Amino acid sequence: MTNEVKKTRPEFRNVGFGQILTDYKLPLPGKVSILHRVSGVGLFLSLWALLWLFDLSLTSEISFATFSNVVGYPIVKLLLLGLIWAYLHHFCAGIRFLLLDMHIGVDKPSARKSAGVVLAVSLPLAALVGLKLFGVF
Repeated sequence: MTNEVKKTRPEFRNVGFGQILTDYKLPLPGKVSILHRVSGVGLFLSLWALLWLFDLSLTSEISFATFSNVVGYPIVKLLLLGLIWAYLHHFCAGIRFLLLDMHIGVDKPSARKSAGVVLAVSLPLAALVGLKLFGVF
């Protein structure tokens, strides 16, 4: 009976969120999927602030001046840059997931390429809009 195959049991890890990020090695499509969810939650939770800013920008000349003052703070610009990245990533990853739903690019190599394309498109676009936001050009 020494030749019996030892059954492997699932491992339970009672770790915090920070250790989850370091202990589990996700492939690139998994990271893009998680970022898609995080960006969607971030956009949903910040919807009230975006609508408030949009209202300020359109109501009157005085409210537009208030909008300009609020958006002029560097911390607000950083928050807006984060929301811009969230929108662009969510948009690009959403197109990727629509293609996956149509069974296009479902195999592993194609899924890795499309996940890389999502990051290769959304990050430079966010950087480009961020440069415009901070007045570089």
